[in-house]
Amino acid sequence: MSLTIAMITIDTGDARKLAEFWTAALGTTVQSDWGEFIVLAPSTEHGVALGIQQVPDATPGKNRVHIDSHVPDRKAEVARLVALGATEVAEHSVPGIDWTVLADPDGNQFCVGQATE
Repeated sequence: MSLTIAMITIDTGDARKLAEFWTAALGTTVQSDWGEFIVLAPSTEHGVALGIQQVPDATPGKNRVHIDSHVPDRKAEVARLVALGATEVAEHSVPGIDWTVLADPDGNQFCVGQATE
């Protein structure tokens, strides 16, 4: 038996607002909606679902798990996500990859990376 990741869940104070951001960011749809718990359909055939879970208390400090994505045009994708409501936090580079750290409208950080030559 092996462990398979089926869904990643983000805690939030406003499930509907955050679901609107992530459906637009990922180009996906709401798969299930139970009000305070919303599941977004995987954005690719073998992808994982994204859960948005409303909780009463915000997590203090930086989130300890975050989503990394890779795109062919990082700067264009960062601009698109900022237009949707994300905030740019930082940029980093190591040999082979550049990435931008962003925060969604609820402050959860995620990264958008692009391979470099």
